[in-house]
Amino acid sequence: MLLAPSLYVQLPPSEITKIVFLGTGTPNPDPNHQGPAVAIVVNGQPYIVDCGPGVVRQAMAAAQKHAVKGLKIDRLTRVFITHLHTDHTMGLPDLIFTPAVTGREEGLEAYGPPGLSGMVRNIQRAWKEDHEIRFHGGEPVVASGYKVTVHEIAPGEIYRDANVKVRAFLVQHGKWKYAFGYRFETPDRVIVLSGDTTYCPNLIENAKGCDVLIHEAYSAEGLAKRSKEWIAYHSAYHTSGPDVARVANAVKPKLLLLYHELPFGEPAGEILEEIRRGYDGDVREAADLDVY
Repeated sequence: MLLAPSLYVQLPPSEITKIVFLGTGTPNPDPNHQGPAVAIVVNGQPYIVDCGPGVVRQAMAAAQKHAVKGLKIDRLTRVFITHLHTDHTMGLPDLIFTPAVTGREEGLEAYGPPGLSGMVRNIQRAWKEDHEIRFHGGEPVVASGYKVTVHEIAPGEIYRDANVKVRAFLVQHGKWKYAFGYRFETPDRVIVLSGDTTYCPNLIENAKGCDVLIHEAYSAEGLAKRSKEWIAYHSAYHTSGPDVARVANAVKPKLLLLYHELPFGEPAGEILEEIRRGYDGDVREAADLDVY
């Protein structure tokens, strides 16, 4: 039975801060869900968390479909990586090169776990021939747009400017030594993104007081039907619907948004129902190009 209607305070709209879901997917290639990527846009400046496949084209789609001006290609200059799984980083070459080719003048500032520097160096080596032709083959080039500055982070405050303060915190994602969630504090919003994690007390501690909690989820009903190997894996790496409800009850966000969902063949809405059985706050499933 569902709980009674929520008495939680609802989140009013903001003209300062927008949350744009550029991709809500998983490693499974679903044409309706691009790779995981979320843009926090504050006063027209985007801060992108993770860059799954399709990230730049999704940013352009959001700019055109929803007139999110901050997602114009020349503004894509800040990215925060939660961890180095492929589905969260396959769009990193796209974010490095595509805006640079098409007119970005400012370089990319990339924040993420140890190992990100090596990943960026290898990406740049992999596209060395492209670089040589573009720089020395007659094409007009803005060299500064190609620059990537990597910041390998530790828990704590990792970034601050006039729009936002960003704090990183460790989450539990199986065997990953470094997997981070992020807390963004803007002039009128506190937004926390879980990244990939199982049920994590440290996330709860860092999310308290937030307005919006963006959390991954899988269907407990669906996982129970899989092999014992997959049950063991997903239980260690991801968060079930009932456990997301536990997290939300402890955090009490004004709005809980689900992304990176793994339904495991269950009907649409199953994960949402699992959460609503144990949590009566405002919870919604995010779709690609949703704007909050």
